[in-house]
Formats: sequence, C-alpha cells, structure tokens
Amino acid sequence: MIAKNFKMIQRIQSVYLLLTAILSFLFLKGSIITFIDRSGYLIKMTFNQIIRESAMASVELLEKTFAVTLFIILIPVLSAIIIFIFKNRNLQKRLVRFLIIVVIAFIFTSCLYAYIIITKYNSEIVPGFKMVIPLLQLIFSVLAYRGIIKDDNLVKSYDRLR
Repeated sequence: MIAKNFKMIQRIQSVYLLLTAILSFLFLKGSIITFIDRSGYLIKMTFNQIIRESAMASVELLEKTFAVTLFIILIPVLSAIIIFIFKNRNLQKRLVRFLIIVVIAFIFTSCLYAYIIITKYNSEIVPGFKMVIPLLQLIFSVLAYRGIIKDDNLVKSYDRLR
C-alpha cells in the first residue's frame, strides 16, 4: 500500500502541484501586496482584508477581500485533490485546467484590487517577493498539466504495444 502511494509522489506533476499548494500557504501570513500612500501610510492587502497602518501602529480596516481569500484556500485544496486522484488521468487533466483558471482568476483579482487601491487611495506599490508567487503558481500548474499529458501519452503508447 505504501509503495502504491509513493508512486504518485515520484511523478513530476505531483511535485509541481505540491509546490503550487505550498506557495499558496505563504499568503496566510503577512501581506500579499504592500502599498504606500502620499501621506506615508502603509496599505496592505492581506489574506482576508485590506488594512491601513499608520506610523503610530494604528490599524484601520479598509475593505474585506472575500474573493482573494477564496482563491488562496481553493488553490491548495484543489492541488491536493489532484495529487491524490493520480489513477484517473482524464479527471486529473480537467481539474488541472480548472486549477489554472483559478490561478489566473487569483492573479486577475489581485491586480484588480491593486488597481483599486492605487486609484482610490493615491498610493504606489512597494515591490515584494510575494508579488511573484501567483505567477510561479501558474507556471507550476501549467507544468503539472504538461506532465499529466506526457504520462497519458506514455500509457497510451504502452497500450498500443500490447
């Protein structure tokens, strides 16, 4: 039983999906995107809200970000489900395509919130490493999809030989 479960971890697409899930957990702590407005206040988009911090450490809630929260939770859950259904490649391909759509929607939603914050609060983005994570998730999801297709083609070629 352990050997069968180990087989799914050996596949490269499982590694890509695991990396996609792990990268999503980095958003649970800290800010996703940080902005600074003309007054010197920091505006942070976190896992579930947009807040403004002043120099005296007072925090003001500006907005809740339900869509971002949903995507941050959905991406690792979907990745884990895809890893564990390794025997059904057709379903796995469909779910990975859906995962790619979810990651693209997460990127679009984050950019939309960033645009709203920039225009509404007259602020600028402070560059950070977490801004690159959604793009890495998209790359890993596409690579996982390509890995599943390669596995499927390999199995089909072995079936033709039989």
